[in-house]
Amino acid sequence: MRLRKLVIATHRDVGYFFAGLTVLYAISGVAVNHMRDWNPNYSVKRQVHQAGVLPGDSDQEIAAAAIQRLGAQEAMLSTVRSSPEELKVFLEQRSLLVRQTTGEIVDERISRRPVLFHLNFLHLNHGKGLWTWYADIYAAAMLLLALTGIFIITGKKGIKGRGLILMIAGLVLPLVFLVIQS
Repeated sequence: MRLRKLVIATHRDVGYFFAGLTVLYAISGVAVNHMRDWNPNYSVKRQVHQAGVLPGDSDQEIAAAAIQRLGAQEAMLSTVRSSPEELKVFLEQRSLLVRQTTGEIVDERISRRPVLFHLNFLHLNHGKGLWTWYADIYAAAMLLLALTGIFIITGKKGIKGRGLILMIAGLVLPLVFLVIQS
């Protein structure tokens, strides 16, 4: 009986301590699960401008003309010729895709998503260093919560009954998915 009280107290206290981080990781996890559908870290805004045919013989001259036509104040960082018709111009806060023959300029501004950028930074362990240790402790705590959680409920609703069936199902489903995917 004393061991059971220790299991319950450990489960409760560790659960409370890591509840906040679990919520943050859950939000971030949903966001990064859908990276094919959207960028969870950055918001990208595109505006298309018709600037007319842009003068210039070199990439630098064409880029300068595009920047001037848009009235952009940022300094040009670099240019890349992506095709004979398209020039990518990188500015401090944005990039421009210049289509010289049509005079079309696609102005692309990228900004961090206010909360998700930072949650994903933690969740994907981009911070490294001490955060790696804390994340490892969190992973161990999740294992501890899973193991102590198994023994909290006793009887036919616990590990000796329905709990065992649910636990096996929770293990089998990911394995079935892996078999299907291979």
